[in-house]
Amino acid sequence: MRRVRPGAASRGALTSVAPGDTYQDYEEPKDLPRLWHVTLSVSGKKVALPDLRRALEQLAHDHPFLLTSRYASDHAEIRYWEEARDLHDAAAVALRLWGEHRQSAGLPPWEIVGLEVIDRETYHQRIADGYGPAPATPVGVHPF
Repeated sequence: MRRVRPGAASRGALTSVAPGDTYQDYEEPKDLPRLWHVTLSVSGKKVALPDLRRALEQLAHDHPFLLTSRYASDHAEIRYWEEARDLHDAAAVALRLWGEHRQSAGLPPWEIVGLEVIDRETYHQRIADGYGPAPATPVGVHPF
């Protein structure tokens, strides 16, 4: 009998799982996507707050992965979770976010002035140590 990891795809044939087979017997691939917490900071010339709020709300609507946006007339901070294979991939997506969605969301022509990408474990460790945003920080778009 051919044995396949429980839940693994076979080549179209039905296979059996022997009693006692567990996931512990198998090693997960190293390149599975992970969750990364991203903080993107942007700034530029002052804009009208209602227009900026509307643009950030549109960005959040178009991309529901956004957790929190904080803003003032000349800067904003966006926090969200990104699923990516590694830090490089998560950072690359984050660095494209503002520019790629400027037109569709009506975002101001600001530049990215800061980027932090940390893994899930580091994020939760910071929260446990009393650093970083409180877990109760309201989701959505808010002024600083």
